[in-house]
Amino acid sequence: MNVLFATSEMFPLIKTGGLADVSGALPLALSQVGVDVRVVLPRYANIKTDLIESEIQIGQKEILGQPVKINLANLNTGHLVYLVDHPVFSARQGNPYIGPDGNNWHDNPDRFGLFCRAVVALSTGLFGDAWKPDIIHSNDWQTGLIPALLSESSSPKNIFTIHNLAYQGVFDRPTFERLGLPWSLWRPDALEYWGNMSFMKAGIVFSKFVTTVSNTYAQEIQSPEFGYGLDGLLHHKQDRLKGILNGIGEDWNPQTDPLLEKPFSTSDMTGKAIIKESIQHEFGLTIDGNIPLITHVGRLVEQKGIDLLIQAIETLGSAQVQFVILGAGEHRFEHALRSLAEKNPDRIAVVIGYDEKLAHRLEAAGDAFIMPSRFEPCGLNQMYSLRYGALPIVHRVGGLADTVTHITPESIKDGSASGIVIDHLDVSAIHWAIGYFMEIYKDRDLYRKIQQQGMQKDFGWITSAKEYKKIYSAALKEQTHDESSQHEH
Repeated sequence: MNVLFATSEMFPLIKTGGLADVSGALPLALSQVGVDVRVVLPRYANIKTDLIESEIQIGQKEILGQPVKINLANLNTGHLVYLVDHPVFSARQGNPYIGPDGNNWHDNPDRFGLFCRAVVALSTGLFGDAWKPDIIHSNDWQTGLIPALLSESSSPKNIFTIHNLAYQGVFDRPTFERLGLPWSLWRPDALEYWGNMSFMKAGIVFSKFVTTVSNTYAQEIQSPEFGYGLDGLLHHKQDRLKGILNGIGEDWNPQTDPLLEKPFSTSDMTGKAIIKESIQHEFGLTIDGNIPLITHVGRLVEQKGIDLLIQAIETLGSAQVQFVILGAGEHRFEHALRSLAEKNPDRIAVVIGYDEKLAHRLEAAGDAFIMPSRFEPCGLNQMYSLRYGALPIVHRVGGLADTVTHITPESIKDGSASGIVIDHLDVSAIHWAIGYFMEIYKDRDLYRKIQQQGMQKDFGWITSAKEYKKIYSAALKEQTHDESSQHEH
């Protein structure tokens, strides 16, 4: 079974968020369960070329009158990766999607439209590569045109994964015309979306199966509250819509993590205490192992509930609790957090930006990790937190609901308790959750018991990979059935 995994980012080559983590870890897990998988992504200016052990040019082809090269790279991580090379990717430094002014690149639909066409050309043999995929597994709006462009072809089959339905790649009709797409796709049961076009809708409509990244999110996106205008389409496709929980890779393992000052495990937690003290010292917080430390790593946007968290921290007053927050996003939230840290330097620290090493250290240092997202398709940080012995404080949505079990007398008794889950999200609920965590933290025996239970949960990728393999097999079985029916007629 040959699978071409199409994505706009992949760790460790280039990362802006969770999609990169999935695109790095899932293909390796798929190869462990017997799938021949290759990843395809744009060759951005900022990819880490030191990870490439060898590279060969597959071919060069004109796409919409523009020369596009595709190379096959062998990474020292074990990945085989096709890199789609064109100046709209390779001549721009910085973020894959956003320009230096903080706004989306004005030509993103053209850039990712070109990428989708290149993937289609590669998969149908137009670049002359001998390896042919049976399945193309596309991810999020940037790859949504691939299934639409392949809709007239019987092979390969398309699987599409929604990582976050809020970002849909919606553009106007002149963009549709400029992209040179077939007019047969401009209709309500194809790409047309309230007078505009939607890359995300294209991926959903034209794929054999649609997956998303947790069971709860698969249900939520069929409702108006979480469906962003596509809930009717997703409900219509519900028998072909499946939630498969993301896993976390071995790069997030406190026993082997090279980014930590000292490793730790359920049997020896001294490393965690050392890292907490190191973080307190580094950020000028009061150095005291008995003061609970709550950390947060994420985008500073409303989706993540950061506005509510800021208000909740403000109303805590001088409570004996510390916060370290790492993230970047809306300037108003960055400014508010900096202001909080300036007023409370002994108990609040803020780092604006993203730092992979610091992200690992904060997961390890924290006694709790707060993640009050308004919606969360899967979420990875709450799983990292559990593995690193930090109790997650979360809102009962999406993957957060599927991975964190609220601490109650019953869940403590049956050994499933792992964190604090808010049912109705507002400032007072976050305030309450922080207070509840501090009460649990005071009871050190109870805290340690819950912490250990969380650290022992299995969020490995192999379980997820087996589920994806089943979906690939179902798509290929349908193809065989369709072909045999045609022969009978």
